[in-house]
Amino acid sequence: MTCNASPDIRQQIAATPELHPSANGPLRNSPIKAVVLTNGDVDHITGLLSLREREAFTLYGTHRILHVLDENSIFRVCDPAIVVRTEFEIGRAVEISGPDGPLGLTVEPFAVPGKVPLYLEDLSNLAANFGADDGDTIALKITAAGSRAVAYYIPGCAHVTEALKSRVSDADVLLFDGTVYYDDEMMREGVGQKTGARMGHISIAGESGSLAAFANVDIKRKIYIHINTTNPILEPGSEAEQTVRAAGWEVGWDGMEIEL
Repeated sequence: MTCNASPDIRQQIAATPELHPSANGPLRNSPIKAVVLTNGDVDHITGLLSLREREAFTLYGTHRILHVLDENSIFRVCDPAIVVRTEFEIGRAVEISGPDGPLGLTVEPFAVPGKVPLYLEDLSNLAANFGADDGDTIALKITAAGSRAVAYYIPGCAHVTEALKSRVSDADVLLFDGTVYYDDEMMREGVGQKTGARMGHISIAGESGSLAAFANVDIKRKIYIHINTTNPILEPGSEAEQTVRAAGWEVGWDGMEIEL
């Protein structure tokens, strides 16, 4: 199972032996049997176009996310006759299955504060683009068969509510939105005009940042993911990297393996 399908999925597959085709399989084959989407952002869905080679897998998403794909004809390259689309029900756990049956993982999707994708924004009413209850942005509670461990996958989150803190308390692993360290860092670096908040991503630093929000929440392992290239936590030894590590956070990296 893969969570989302980013534009660089081909590179991820090439760099990850577990995702390589089986040498003993048919001429075309793939170990990717399911894709779970957490929103309709470009950086979460365009990788589906690289999974179009008529290899069967199950595609999971909320009604709103799957509707985005249905409305854009280019995604018909993932032929619905081969790529089965399965709609999530928010708050209801589902056993993830591929074409050949269950994969040994159970996922419970739940809504988190977020926003619609940039390309669907209503520019006449920016406030209407943000919300938490419509399925535009979801998070995943993930459990594995035969294990009591619980992981939460939250690559996008606009702010941390008390309800969210309560939900992830006592988690074994939290994979959380680490897009930006400073809310205005893209402007600081001269690479963009939007703040993290404007894009629907909470900053790490600051009084309302994720470091402060989760400071007193009991979580065994906390890992920042979905990290933008402007984020200084990617620079080993930087003040930002040392700050998050001192607070008990890890910085996610390509090829990182987590066993539940």
